[in-house]
Amino acid sequence: MPEPTSPTSRRGLLLGTAAVSAGALLTGCTSNDTKDANPAANSGPAADGKPGKHVTIGFAGPQADHGWLNAINDNAKSRAGTYKDVTLEITEGSNDTAAQIGQIETLINKKVDVLVVLPADGKALTQVGLKAMRAGIPVINLDRVFNSPQAYRCWIGGDNYGMGLSAGHYIGEKLKGRKNAKVIELAGLDNLELTKQRTQGFDAALENYPNITKVARQAAEFTVETGQAKMSQLLQAQPRFDALWNHDDDQGVGALRAIEQAGRDGFLMVGGAGALSAFQAIDADDSVLKATVLYPPTMAASAIDLARTLGQGKGISGLAEFEIPASLTLYSAVVDKDNVQQYMATGFK
Repeated sequence: MPEPTSPTSRRGLLLGTAAVSAGALLTGCTSNDTKDANPAANSGPAADGKPGKHVTIGFAGPQADHGWLNAINDNAKSRAGTYKDVTLEITEGSNDTAAQIGQIETLINKKVDVLVVLPADGKALTQVGLKAMRAGIPVINLDRVFNSPQAYRCWIGGDNYGMGLSAGHYIGEKLKGRKNAKVIELAGLDNLELTKQRTQGFDAALENYPNITKVARQAAEFTVETGQAKMSQLLQAQPRFDALWNHDDDQGVGALRAIEQAGRDGFLMVGGAGALSAFQAIDADDSVLKATVLYPPTMAASAIDLARTLGQGKGISGLAEFEIPASLTLYSAVVDKDNVQQYMATGFK
């Protein structure tokens, strides 16, 4: 459950030539003469867009029953399609853990070179991640993390706590100087750890603004319908507030409906995830929605880049190491009127 840097293309991270900074060997303790030092050197290859060793990547994700999850699949497919040296074996998404385990085991039996897995349930799929690693197939764990770091070679995903921080600081700066400012929160599913992390980050950011009090919070379920219903309850209970943070742009569609039906304005709304509808509303600037905090589905494109790089035994341009990192946490950028055009192409439907 849902829980970009430049827009869709993160290939800049993976292109070019890597340079490893080997420590200079000095011939004299007090010498500053560069002649006394052996220059750093690295002959290790770095990934680039030129065709290289062929890599077959197996991709397994959950059912695309949410705009963000559908965008994950689209990003993986489109990125793989840009490489002549990549074959993508993609499974039919499933939210049933047993079914997804079976799909991953099929990819293992096909002996794909690298696996990219966004598990429906990280804990439940840890064993199949371990099975792939033990079979010599490195795993790129996408977003929902396995229980054991031995079940993957590299994890890449979003920052739920960071989403809350970004939303809280954006709202805090907008309301700076306003006395007795009131903020409300429309969260996602409360039984998910990601929802708790988003709220924790939001609350931590607001602590920096003593003039602001969070006066209400409701939990929706990442759907238009629950967003509308829970927002209606918040509006009825809160006759005045200055800002709203909504965790998810899909449920935000329902929240905006409730706000319009109630004829309410006079506050700013910040969304979450990065839906195209949110970007368009921000660009139009004709509603309370003024910004959204990214949880970028472009991470799936980056996961394909990492899988290709790993399969070709290369490193990442701009980093000194010969290998790809063990983990990569994506930044939760704020998109508002000032930069929305930069991100428009990455918005998911």
